[in-house]
Amino acid sequence: MLLLPLLLLAVIVPGGDNEDAFQGPTSFHVIQISTFANSTWAQNLGSGWLDDLQIHGWDSDSGTAIFLKPWSKGNFSDEEVAELEELFRVYLIGFIREVQDHVSEFQLEYPFVIQGIAGCELHTGKATRSFLQGALGGLDFVSIKNDSCAPAPEGGSKAQRFCALIIQYQAICDTVAKLLLETCPRYLLSVLDAGKAELQRQVKPEAWLSSGPPSRPGRLRLVCHVSGFYPKPVRVTWMRGEQEQPGAQQGDVMPNADWTWYLRVTLDVAAGEAAGLSCRVKHSSLGDQDIILYWGHSTSIGLILVVIIVVIILLICLALWFWRRWSYQTIL
Repeated sequence: MLLLPLLLLAVIVPGGDNEDAFQGPTSFHVIQISTFANSTWAQNLGSGWLDDLQIHGWDSDSGTAIFLKPWSKGNFSDEEVAELEELFRVYLIGFIREVQDHVSEFQLEYPFVIQGIAGCELHTGKATRSFLQGALGGLDFVSIKNDSCAPAPEGGSKAQRFCALIIQYQAICDTVAKLLLETCPRYLLSVLDAGKAELQRQVKPEAWLSSGPPSRPGRLRLVCHVSGFYPKPVRVTWMRGEQEQPGAQQGDVMPNADWTWYLRVTLDVAAGEAAGLSCRVKHSSLGDQDIILYWGHSTSIGLILVVIIVVIILLICLALWFWRRWSYQTIL
């Protein structure tokens, strides 16, 4: 039964003509995180992803899937979805029970966390690559490829015993493989087709510059912010003329609440070397029209606006002074 949790996570997609036709996400994977606090309390968390876009969640209390997109079900009927939800509900309950039954055998100490990730990548032509990995406490434990179990070095003797155990469950492997080979490919291709309009959309980024805390006196930390873009791939560079500047630090591409992305790229320079630097943003939604922001221009515009506002206020004050002076003279 320890093999069943990992196999149920796997998604094996046979090659087909649809791969070339679809220009969108190239991978699908599911993640399971199971936390065991003690012998009586455990919790399962599950999610499904197209590349970096989460489209499924799992409600542990009700044992039902959470569909985060209108097209997350693909073309599956409500009856088919209900059957799969029941399958995973039973599996997750069984997973906790089986792990707790083998705590002593595998010398596990509470609390501990088991993680699993499995899925596939679509390549050009008819090639596909499936992957399935398990981790214990954040360290690689085992990976399963082509019906073989490979213990990770970090897993030690526990991982070796696990791989020796799962070969006893060939019948379960065959049953689950049939389910995955017949059901999962149809679902994956249908959800890609159902979500094609959103998955292939192009959203232009917004970009702005700011300064961060300097690393030391006499230095400047320039920050280029890029937000609101989709799809995820983007290239942000600090430039001097047409020369890319080395030493730029790129942060992680983070999701926004509206399913777009955010990125910041920083560059640490001497205070006297900031003039003439620019941030260049390349993204598929922009075509050949890159966004180029020059350091200092935004500051100059801000100063101009401040000066204009101050002048307007002074003119208003001066006009009021003359009006009051004129009114006073008229009364006299």
